[in-house]
Amino acid sequence: MPFIQFDGPELTKEKKAELVAKLTQASSEVLEIPEQAFQILIKENSMDNIGAGGKLLSERHQ
Repeated sequence: MPFIQFDGPELTKEKKAELVAKLTQASSEVLEIPEQAFQILIKENSMDNIGAGGKLLSERHQ
């Protein structure tokens, strides 16, 4: 069973559903595996919990 993990920003339920559908469809087409075989894990990260270049992302995007 293929497993896809997506780490990204906090998303609405609607955006998560769209992301899951599109990741599943594209992966199924490329790998020629039925969509039902895929599992997707979405990990949401607050910008307060990610640092880049010595600063929190929440500080960089103010």
